[in-house]
Amino acid sequence: MNGTTGSTGPSPAAEPGAFPYRLVATDLDGTLLRSDGTVSARTRDALAAVTEAGAAHIVVTGRAVPWTRHILDELGYEGLAVCGQGAQVYDAGQHRLLTSVTLDRQLAGLALAKIEAEVGPLLLAASRDGLDGEVLVGPGYRRLEGSLPVVPIKDAADLWSAPLNKVYIQHPTLSDDELAALAVKVAGGLVGVTMAGAGIVELLPLGLSKATGLSLAARRLGVRAAGTIAFGDMPNDVPMFAWAARSVAMANAHDELKAIADEVTSSNDEDGIAVVLERLLADS
Repeated sequence: MNGTTGSTGPSPAAEPGAFPYRLVATDLDGTLLRSDGTVSARTRDALAAVTEAGAAHIVVTGRAVPWTRHILDELGYEGLAVCGQGAQVYDAGQHRLLTSVTLDRQLAGLALAKIEAEVGPLLLAASRDGLDGEVLVGPGYRRLEGSLPVVPIKDAADLWSAPLNKVYIQHPTLSDDELAALAVKVAGGLVGVTMAGAGIVELLPLGLSKATGLSLAARRLGVRAAGTIAFGDMPNDVPMFAWAARSVAMANAHDELKAIADEVTSSNDEDGIAVVLERLLADS
């Protein structure tokens, strides 16, 4: 499943009767990937067909590059990928980081202090910048079963010792939605806040989103928002949906995303991406 790099981008304009979009942007977890972490043959075939029809496929994920590149390599994906909630644009074919935005650690520390003043101590983790940036996990932070490799730390102060893309926060009793809403209320003027999955509330550079990273990557491909269809499943996909011409939420998506989507397709385990792409290909 090859992505499309800037040197092999789609045709300048869709011909009448051709596939109606020049860019297909897909989230990774809960969207392109099934629950077992694989991409179905049907979805691979559908993406290959739209690429053959002149469109580009781009992965847009909350995962930073170190947690993404092995998946792209396994898929044979060689194009651009937007990682780290838009912080990183990564050339998978060249294994090269093209752009990277880091979190102001002083502002992040102030934001955390404001949140903790409201709800008490938070459980923390952080993603370091770079191709080999480690994910540091502080005491008590709950990892999901099957999570990718992390580096446990005993002193939360160690989180701040090197440039970061993001900080992960959890609370012992508040739900993800409650924690995210409160973080926006008390610290939204200092950092960006998003929820990327169960147990994954993130603090980001202010103004950063999947939409900002996708717009940068699309510009490299010579594609505009008007030519983009986007697929996703979580609130962190909201900005991408607002940017793209058409948005498709998976059946397993968070209610917040379904509420703003142009369409709701089948789940990630039921080839939801392929269902839509096959229909669009048939119509064209």
